[in-house]
Amino acid sequence: MFLRLLLLFTLIPMIELSLLIRIGSYMGLLPTLFLVAVTGVIGVSLAREQGFLVVSKIRKSLDSGKLPADSLIEGLLILIGGVMLLTPGLLTDISGFLLIIPLSRGIIRGLVKNKFKNHIHYHQSSVYNQGQRDSYSQTNNHSDQDEWGDLSDSIDVDYEEIDD
Repeated sequence: MFLRLLLLFTLIPMIELSLLIRIGSYMGLLPTLFLVAVTGVIGVSLAREQGFLVVSKIRKSLDSGKLPADSLIEGLLILIGGVMLLTPGLLTDISGFLLIIPLSRGIIRGLVKNKFKNHIHYHQSSVYNQGQRDSYSQTNNHSDQDEWGDLSDSIDVDYEEIDD
């Protein structure tokens, strides 16, 4: 994990800097700075618009009693995309736009959702029950079908309301 973070915070900025220097040598300093500023402004306004749409989807889902899992993932992707667009650089701008544009965000949402499902189904998971940690491991390789049917999009929760 440390190696990944080290590469993320050193390699990516060096690549971005070299790309900006190369673009600056072709276009000049002011057009390059203008390009970085314009992509940031356009990206933030697009992220804001898409964020409001996702928040309204979440509210509609909650009002109808449904779990807004897909919309929550999309909201997280929009937030990450907005941060990437505020970071100067060509690669981060392209990645940020891919996370904000609805078509590509839908594809990425599916990939993220599958990653979460695989992590839950095939790796060690922890459950916190009244402050105590209960660990279990589910290593079977069957699909979302089990003895209760298809539980891929359901969450079963028992709770007790406690007065303060």
